Amino acid sequence: MHTHSMPPRRTTLPALLLPALLLAATLMLAACKEAPSALPPEPAAPILQDRQLRFPPGHPQLALLETAPAAAGTSVALELPARLVWNEERTQRVYPAFAGRVTAIASDIGQTVRPGGTLAMLASPDYGAAQADAAKARSDAEFTRKTAARQHELLEAGVAARKDAEQADADAARAQAELARAQARVSLYGAPAGMDQKLALRATLGGIVVERNLNPGQEVRPDQAGPGTPALFVVSDPTTLWVQIDAREADAAGMQRGATFVLEAPTLPGLRFEGHVAAVSDAIDPSTRTIKVRGVVANPKRQLRAEMLATARFERSLGSGVMVPASAVWLIGKQHGVFVQTAPGVFEPRDVGVGWQGPQQVLVSSGLEVGEQVVSGNTLLLGRMYRQAQEDNRVVRAALAALAGASGAASGAVSGAARGAPQ
Repeated sequence: MHTHSMPPRRTTLPALLLPALLLAATLMLAACKEAPSALPPEPAAPILQDRQLRFPPGHPQLALLETAPAAAGTSVALELPARLVWNEERTQRVYPAFAGRVTAIASDIGQTVRPGGTLAMLASPDYGAAQADAAKARSDAEFTRKTAARQHELLEAGVAARKDAEQADADAARAQAELARAQARVSLYGAPAGMDQKLALRATLGGIVVERNLNPGQEVRPDQAGPGTPALFVVSDPTTLWVQIDAREADAAGMQRGATFVLEAPTLPGLRFEGHVAAVSDAIDPSTRTIKVRGVVANPKRQLRAEMLATARFERSLGSGVMVPASAVWLIGKQHGVFVQTAPGVFEPRDVGVGWQGPQQVLVSSGLEVGEQVVSGNTLLLGRMYRQAQEDNRVVRAALAALAGASGAASGAVSGAARGAPQ
C-alpha cells in the first residue's frame, strides 16, 4: 500500500505578523470609540530637520514667540540707579564743642543763614571754664611781661643778675604762648573776652538750614558727636547736589571723571538734569559688587531733594556688532546663543559671541548679522520644544533601528525554517 505524504506548509512573514496587526487594529479602534468626539484634534508637533525646528502653518505656539530684529549698535544708553545726597563740599554739620543746655534757637529748617550766623545759644559752664582759662592766661602774660621789664631795669642798674633777667624773659614767653592758645580756643567758638558762659552755635558756611535736631532746654555733650549720631544742625547749599551712583564692574570703563550723564527722577516726570562725574571709587563694594561713582548735578530751582531716588543715564560707546534684547540671549555652560527665525515658522539655534551685556540689551560681536530676526519672548518655551523635538527624533531613530533588527531576525528565522523543512 502506498501512502502519499502531504507537502509541508511554508510559514511566511505576513502570516506571522497578521495576528499582531489585527490586535493593533482592534486596540486602535477601541481607543477611537472611547475618545470623545467633541475634542478638537491636537495640532501637529513641530519637527526637527537639519537643526531647524519647523512648525506647521497656524500652530498656536507661534503666537507666543516674540521676535526682534538685530540692529547695528555702536553705543548704548546705560541706566544706573542713583541716590541724591547733600553736596558735602557745601555742607556743614554742627556738633557741640562744649557741654551745655540750649537756651535759645535762632534758626530753623528752611531758613537762610550767612557765614558766621548764629544757629542756637547754649549756657555752658565748660565754655565758661575756657573763658576763665583765657582770662587767667591774659593776667599771667601781663604779670610776666612786667616782671621781665623790671628785671631788665635791675640788670641795667647792676643790681640783678643776667640769668634772672633771662629767666623772666622765658617766663614771659611761656605765658604769652599760653595766652595765645587760650584766646584761640575761646575765639574759635565765641568772643575771646568776657565770662558770660554763653556759647553760640554758628554756621561757618552760608546756606539753608536743612536739618535740625535740637530743642530748647536740651542738654548736649561733645561725646554725642560721631558716626550714627545726628548733628544738631545741618546747613547746606541745595543749589548743587551729589549723586551717588552704583555702577557694575562691566560699566566701570565708561565712568571716568568728567563724564556727563542725564538724571531723571520718577517723582519729577518729564524733567531732565545734567550732571558730571566728580569721583570714581578704586574699590568694589563687597556687599553689592558695584563701584561707587559720585556725580554732581546743578539744582538752581531746588526741584531735586536729598535722598531722592533717580536714574543716571550714560551714553557709552561700544565696539562693532549688533544689538539684541537681553531676553533673546541664553547661556549653556560657557557658550551664549540665540534662536534665529530663518523663515516663517522655522527657528534654529545659533552660537554667538557677546561683546557687552547689559540688563536690557546685549551687544553680539559674532554669529549674527544686522536684520536677522531673533526670538526675544518666550525663549525658554522654544528651548523646551527644541529639546523635546530632539528627544522625539532620538526615540524614533531607536524604534526604527529596533524594528529593522526585529524584521531582520524574523526574516532569518523564516528562511532557516524553510531550508530545514523536508522536501
